[in-house]
Amino acid sequence: MTTPPSLLSSPRILITGKNGQVGFELQRSLAVLGEIVAMDREECDLADPDAIRALVREVRPDIIVNPAAHTAVDKAESESELAAAINATAPAVLAEEAAKLGALIVHYSTDYVFNGSKQGWYTETDAPDPQSVYGKTKLAGEQAVAAGNPRHIILRTSWVFGAHGGNFLKTILRLARERDSLRIIADQHGAPTSAALLADITAQIVAQYLRSENQASFPFGLYHAVSQGETTWHGYASHIVEVSRRRGQEFKVGEIAPIPTSEYPLPAPRPANSRLSADKLQKAFGLVLPSWQTQVEQVLTLLDQ
Repeated sequence: MTTPPSLLSSPRILITGKNGQVGFELQRSLAVLGEIVAMDREECDLADPDAIRALVREVRPDIIVNPAAHTAVDKAESESELAAAINATAPAVLAEEAAKLGALIVHYSTDYVFNGSKQGWYTETDAPDPQSVYGKTKLAGEQAVAAGNPRHIILRTSWVFGAHGGNFLKTILRLARERDSLRIIADQHGAPTSAALLADITAQIVAQYLRSENQASFPFGLYHAVSQGETTWHGYASHIVEVSRRRGQEFKVGEIAPIPTSEYPLPAPRPANSRLSADKLQKAFGLVLPSWQTQVEQVLTLLDQ
């Protein structure tokens, strides 16, 4: 009989993708909750199901947290088999192995599971309709995790950024120093969400899971996890530059011009509406999520140090 994690003095937590934006922050946020075993592709190739099974059976974690993914959205269009292996098959194997151990699995997904045509905020009950290989493989991963292990938390998020790793915020800071003008898409809407926030949300959920006296009644399931508020990529870029200038940063850029998506074609289609409602998450776990602006300013402060 498996000992419930709540009765363990130090539950073992397996984290994938330790060098990614979210994986990096998870090592910080979850360290106080148990023994961390963090891995990246060098330790385990997530495109290899047998390697995944071997890792989980060796580590025997009480909790698996899986932020690893094939996140190169445009490259996925020409690497569909690799994207499917990492985004769909790997989560399926992790969920299956977690179920055998009686372990919780926390998995992350994306706004790209929606086609972006809805007016207003997407909720967890809205029907997915992914338009890209990335979105389709991430949806398949969600479905596999839900089917493979009843003890699952799936967190859909959007526009992830952080102080660690590459992202839109860092790209804008670099381009603003190099160029006189920028042309940024202004007809895609969403909420920039920091990797640190996602890691802190995860830690809150895991802590509540470990404290739960009746884990059978724990609110497992699918949730949207995003910063509060909304903006466009143009609004996001403008805010980054404005806040940084107020902090004393010097930039070459003068104009940040808004453009439609049609003027910046890419291999993978992007959802025009990536607004995700996080109401269900906040109510289920008693959380109050911060604004995207607050998160941006916190990361800019870290980068200034």
